[in-house]
Parts: sequence; structure tokens; C-alpha cells
Amino acid sequence: MQKNRVVVGFDLRGSCFIPTSSTKSMEDNSLLVTNTDDLSDQNMDDLPDHLLWIIFSRLTVASDLNSISQVSKRFYELERRCRNSLKVKCGLHPVDLALSSLCSRFINLRKVEIDYAGWVAKYGKQLDDNGLKIIASLCPDLQEVGLRFCTFITDVGLGHLASCKGLQAVRFNFVPSITGCGLLSIVTGCKNLSVMHLTLCLHVNSAEWLYFLGRLQNIEDLAIRQCKGISESDLARLGQAWCRLRRFQFQVDVNHRYMKTYGLLGLNGWPDQDVDCEMLEELKLINCLINPNRGLGCILPKCKHLVRLHLDMCMGLRDRDLVHLAMSSTGLKYLSLRCPSDFSLSVPANYSPQLSDESLKAIAKYCIILEEVSISFADGCYPFVPCFSLEGILALVEGCHMLKALVLDRVYAFNDYGMEALCVAHALERLELIQCPEVSDDGMQLIRHLPSLKHVRVSKCLGISDEGLAAFMGSDKLESLKIEDCPKISEKGTQGLAKMVQFRCDLSWLY
Repeated sequence: MQKNRVVVGFDLRGSCFIPTSSTKSMEDNSLLVTNTDDLSDQNMDDLPDHLLWIIFSRLTVASDLNSISQVSKRFYELERRCRNSLKVKCGLHPVDLALSSLCSRFINLRKVEIDYAGWVAKYGKQLDDNGLKIIASLCPDLQEVGLRFCTFITDVGLGHLASCKGLQAVRFNFVPSITGCGLLSIVTGCKNLSVMHLTLCLHVNSAEWLYFLGRLQNIEDLAIRQCKGISESDLARLGQAWCRLRRFQFQVDVNHRYMKTYGLLGLNGWPDQDVDCEMLEELKLINCLINPNRGLGCILPKCKHLVRLHLDMCMGLRDRDLVHLAMSSTGLKYLSLRCPSDFSLSVPANYSPQLSDESLKAIAKYCIILEEVSISFADGCYPFVPCFSLEGILALVEGCHMLKALVLDRVYAFNDYGMEALCVAHALERLELIQCPEVSDDGMQLIRHLPSLKHVRVSKCLGISDEGLAAFMGSDKLESLKIEDCPKISEKGTQGLAKMVQFRCDLSWLY
């Protein structure tokens, strides 16, 4: 049985007519017309791009395509893309042909995100360089590209993406086959690039792309996470781009740092450099080396507009760094500090961390609009060196009257006296206590009258039992209560304490 089709006619003056009656199309991507009377006098210029694309793709005579391209600039551009589509489709693998057809349907595509699991589930094979070539050829107006766990993508594929001149954001998560050469092609080809996120790109070891990225001075959001070929000293190549950055994240692979860096890159090994980073609003550093007046140590005192700060296991961080930062970043709203508490490997002989309550008191004094605070220590029984005490934490709580969230993780100095001090935090909405063994039932009963408290999380706390949580019974104040791995708290003891309760009891951490 022959399939019905809609026959669409048109003339070069731009008027569209339908010489046949309305029929339902049985072919994919064919045009379905529901009311021919309404469309009989419609101008071709009024049709959306995807319909015009379908019409143009049905033309096979070169002279017709040439005539179409002369009607208007819009028709010329669409016809050019249609020809490119036909060229790309020749001799393709069936999977690539499906990708080509998909891109042809969305010729104005602006954003592409490809995940390994979803892509393989749909097409049966990984995305490769040829797939990126198809996407770049048929969707030249791409602005954002995201690739996750695409192990078949190489520098050749990134070279294809470089042809998308309007590309503004690239996010690569575990694309291990690309190198600095591929990134260099994107940086030099896409002059409007403002967002770049690299995570677990293990073979990116050339810093030339950082130099050219800095020369563009358009980058506003840069994240480099666990790319072991890039060290803190390479970041100096950004040059004047620092003055445009608004968000910056840098995470060193912890295995790479502890196993290699101490022998190859000392705390005093960086060259002097002057970094202008006054526009930074968000700064996140993980497993980094902080050296006074060098490298990343130049950043902290110069952040005048910082809103969010996350410092996780930053070696060499001192009171002086945090005090200067607090004095300049008075608009800070989010602070997360994770400090080392134990070292399984030897540390440099000249390493002498100098974090104390002075840092927290300075933050309480200058950053009075602080809303979220997270203080934690790394795995270990007790702090390796003297650090924050209960006095400093209480100064922070009492000085920041707008504090809405407090997270304490392995802060062994925090006890019931600290819980009593929290009673002055009238704006506190969320409290998380993780492995704080000195907090008991008495401490939990002290905070039951906090007027704004809505969310409570208690994890691996040995001193809190059902009796301590019973203080919230009948208050109808808590919206969520999360209990994790606390040996003295039962699931029955959490019932009726909050609108949403999550309970888990896995005591393997005790053994």
C-alpha cells in the first residue's frame, strides 16, 4: 500500500500553496497540514525554520536550490545548511546517520549535553569524533557543549567543535583522551568562550591553552578539577584574565598531590606574581598549596566582591590569609572550611599550619552578613595540630546575626555549651551535626526554642539518643529531620518529630 504524503508547492515570490487536500503523513519528518484553507495564502516567510528545512530537504535539483538561495538572506542561510546536511550524510554509519537526522531537525540548536550512559543506551555505541563533526557541521550556532564520560573523543573532535564560532561554554567531565592541544584549538577558534569546566581530563598537560585563554579576557567561569597535568603554577598563565573571572574552582587530585607534589613542587617553589582578581564572586580551592604572596596565596587578600568561599584541605593556609580576606570581602555570605586533622604520609619539614580562632573572630567582625557556615576536619581521631576551638566557633555564631545554616563535621571541641550559645542565633534555619561526640541530649533540648529552626541533621553522634530528640515532639516546627548512623537513636524515636523524616542506621563506621 502506497504511503500518503503531503505535497507542498511554492514559488520564488514566497507564497505557499497546497495543491492537494489535507492528508496525514506516514513518513517521519514529512510535513503535516491540517487546514489547507488557512495556509493557502500564507507567506513562506511566516513559516518557522524547521518547516522550511523540511521543504528544502525535499528538493533534489541543484537549479531549484540555487533559485531558493536567491530569495532572501534567510533562505540563503537555510539552503546552505541544508546542503551541508546532505554532504555530511553521505557514507555515514547508521548511528551517525541517526545523529545527522536529529541535528537536521534542530538546526537552531544552542545547547548539547551528552552523557555516556544515555548515549550508549540510545545508539548502542559511544559518541566519537565523527559524531562531534556532525554536530558542529549541522548546528553551527552552538553556544554550550557538555560531554560526560565520552572516552572516544580526542583532539580531532575538539577541532571540529572549534568551527562553532559562537561557542560560549564547554563542560568536559572525564574525557580522558583529549589533551592541551585540543583545548588550544577551541580557545583559539571560539573567541566568545566565557565558561570552561574540566573534570578528570587526565591527559591535559599543556598550559599553552591557559595562556591564550587569558589573552581573550572573556572567561568568567573557570573550573579545573582533578586534572593532574595542571598545577597551581600553571594558573599564572591566565594573566589578565584573572581580572574578569567571577567564578573559579581548582581541585588537585589528592593522590597526585600527596604522592608527587611534595617532592617536585615545594611551598616556596612558585615564582612571584601579581594577581588582580577583584571581580571574583565565588572561589573554591581543594587540596591546593597556599604560599604567602605567591601563586594562589595572592588571590585571597584581593577578593573584594567575594560572596562564596570554599577552602578544602588547603595546605599552608594561615590566619593571615583569612584575616585579610575577611577585611576585604565584607559581602561574604557562604563560607566552608575543611581543615586537615591527620596525615598518613609525611609532610614537608617547613610546613607549619597556623590556623586558629583569630581567623574565625576576624570573619565574625567583618563579614556580618554571613548566612551559611560549614566547618569540618578531615578523617582522623583528633586534630593533628591546634586549630579552631569552641571559643572561635562561638564568636562566629554570636557575631553573624544573619546566620541561617551551620554545619559542623568532626568538630570535636563543640559540646553542649556550644549548643547553648546557638540559642542567640534567631535566624538559624538549618543545623547539621556530623560526628560531634561531645553533644548530648541536654544540648539538643537547649535548641528546641530556636524560632527559625526548620531542618536538623544528626549523623554519627554518640551522645544523642531518643530522649534528646523528644524535645521536638509536638512543636510542629521542623520541616525535615535526618538521622544517620547514630547508635542511640531508634527509628521509632524519630516518628512524629518533623514533616519529613529520613532514618538510616549503619554502624559499620564504629568498627
